[in-house]
Amino acid sequence: MTKSDELASLDATAQAERVRRKEMTALELVDAAIERIEQLNPKLNAVIAKAYDQARAQAREALPDAPFAGVPYLLKDLLASWEGVPMVSGCSFMRDFAPDHDSELVRRLKRAGFILLGKTNVPELGQLPTTEPRLFGPTLNPWDTSKSPGGSSGGSGAAVASGMVPAAHGNDGGGSIRIPASCCGLFGLKPTRARNPLGPDFGDIMSGLVVEHALTRSVRDSAVILDGTSGPDKGDPYCAPDPARPFIEEVGADPGRLRIAFCTTTAKGIQAHPDCIAAVEDAAGLCEDLGHDVVEQAPPLNPKLMGRPLFIVSSAGCAATMEGMAQLTGRSLTREAFEPLTWALYETGCKQTAWSYLLAQDSLNQLARSLAPFFDDFDVWLTPTLGEPPLPLGSFDSPPEEPLQGLFRCGTFIPFTAICNVTGQPAMSVPLYWNEEGLPIGTQFIGRFGDEATLFRLAAQLEEARPWAGRRPPVWAGA
Repeated sequence: MTKSDELASLDATAQAERVRRKEMTALELVDAAIERIEQLNPKLNAVIAKAYDQARAQAREALPDAPFAGVPYLLKDLLASWEGVPMVSGCSFMRDFAPDHDSELVRRLKRAGFILLGKTNVPELGQLPTTEPRLFGPTLNPWDTSKSPGGSSGGSGAAVASGMVPAAHGNDGGGSIRIPASCCGLFGLKPTRARNPLGPDFGDIMSGLVVEHALTRSVRDSAVILDGTSGPDKGDPYCAPDPARPFIEEVGADPGRLRIAFCTTTAKGIQAHPDCIAAVEDAAGLCEDLGHDVVEQAPPLNPKLMGRPLFIVSSAGCAATMEGMAQLTGRSLTREAFEPLTWALYETGCKQTAWSYLLAQDSLNQLARSLAPFFDDFDVWLTPTLGEPPLPLGSFDSPPEEPLQGLFRCGTFIPFTAICNVTGQPAMSVPLYWNEEGLPIGTQFIGRFGDEATLFRLAAQLEEARPWAGRRPPVWAGA
């Protein structure tokens, strides 16, 4: 095993421990990550902006007393601002834009000790559950380069799964952390609404749909990162309930005998692919073997409260985002500067009225209220993360005459993730299953609002019982 391969096999916590013990320097870690990016990125197209000189300079400086001091990290090129580094959001309209400040999340990541190496690829404005922007081209799945790594955090997912970095930033407005976690064989937690800050530029995005966090290979990394980034920021419109103790203290703690409900069909009647069903049934059996009470049951939900209302909110959100970009750059929006799907969403969003948006939000709030009592009887709700295994690249392409077709294709691929963005509940995709083609199939565990603690305790138990850290995608050996 080469030194680069050995380091790539370590999670962020273990890499930081090497530096802390002076077994290696931060610069050696950074150089090893850069070497691996340069070797693998031509095959995967996960990283679209590089800040190597800046990273090396930081690695030579005195390191902070922080949990991830000296560990390389990649930032998703969407939402989180990094001063002086282009933030393109997969869109040619923003090609020359670079923010003049760090977002609060980035400040906290830096205080946690991470050294930022660059930015990862995203679909244009994060609109699709795949990562194939016209501007930068597609990111490929490390497990099968003919397949999508998911989206919108697909560049981060591919980078972590291939060992470029041990963890990377992601955000989630409809599944965008959990989708690539499932497609790339990673652990991906969507935290409780407002657990992490969105400031100073935002306090709330699309009435709370969007949250920030990370994609990791280990459960403990996710917990320690969340400990470093979570908590209210000055001026936040609302915040998540305080945790009882640091999240890392939940990793390895006894989860007790949990009451777990599972299902493989949505309230709308969408049935998951057989591989995804097999993954859920396998996870349910594992949970039962671990001593939990597991029953097949789904909450009584009205699908009419979600489909159309969510489209109204998301299309209005797209229009608001694009108008904000126009204000930020001082340039007029033009059809040619955007992909057809994005422009069609913009035009749809511009037609929404204030009252239609508020009524749609009322429907989504009703859905959240109707789901909450289910968690009086159960601690965790287990579902497929995705409705299908990783899809071929191009699966979400739209013909010119029907630019929204790719978006509507999402219905069978991601029917299980967005509900947690609507309700604000924490949810995690756990890599417990690979199908006969060798593709990872994540399983989603949903917790009560504010209760990441139970999910971390359960995730650590699952990780110990069914370790996934040693599984390597085919491209791994090519570095």
